[in-house]
Amino acid sequence: MDTLAITLLGFYAAGYFVLAGADIGTGMLLPHLGRSDDERRLVVASFAPFLLGNEVWLVATAGVFIGCFPVLEGEVLSGQFTVVVPLLAGWMVRDAGLWSRGRVTGRAGPVWRAVCDGATVCGSWVVALSWGRLLAGLLAGTPHVPASGAAALVAALAVAALFAAHGAGFAAVRLTGPPFERARRLVGRTRPWQSFALTAVLMAALPVAAGSSLPLARSAADGATLALLVPALLVVTPLLVAVQAWTWHAFRRRVTGPSYL
Repeated sequence: MDTLAITLLGFYAAGYFVLAGADIGTGMLLPHLGRSDDERRLVVASFAPFLLGNEVWLVATAGVFIGCFPVLEGEVLSGQFTVVVPLLAGWMVRDAGLWSRGRVTGRAGPVWRAVCDGATVCGSWVVALSWGRLLAGLLAGTPHVPASGAAALVAALAVAALFAAHGAGFAAVRLTGPPFERARRLVGRTRPWQSFALTAVLMAALPVAAGSSLPLARSAADGATLALLVPALLVVTPLLVAVQAWTWHAFRRRVTGPSYL
């Protein structure tokens, strides 16, 4: 049961980084991809249908970590408290900017949307950099102490750059018009789907590599708890994957106009 729990944790974490990493990375590039209010709305519309579904994967990851590895979860989150707080704050600021963007109309509308777009960009960067610092601590084998020094800075910037590259590939797949051209220049000569697939593999490898440095097998919950949680997770997981696949199929076409949000 502990092996299945570890596998599910890795699957959910990898799914979050691949799926949510796309909208986080696109949010980081919002000022470059969208030069006007309408263009920025188009960029937001490219990932808006997937936003909540992508965040479910983080909730599922946290649920598996808390339920199946409660002691280790407490130790990691308490040790990485100074990293987790900015991560959650950036997440809330980013989502607040996205969901509040269309709330104000009239003369104050452009200024309000600019503020919300700024919140989306700043929040996305904070989330990406926080994940980089958190992963640096886990990969270094010191999950109880936040990473610091030059190595932590380099790791945070490298992970943030990977998020941005992943977002660029996603934007090149989803966008049209001038925002698409800007995204296409970012991915270089590779085809958009090829770029997105390559960065997806790298994004999935990040949490898996970090998890391999944690003593997951030794810190798993007791057999009775795993016997209750793991079968339930095995039932829920195909449903989550099916809903995610349906969402990507339903919104598979490129975005041609500002919609959603």
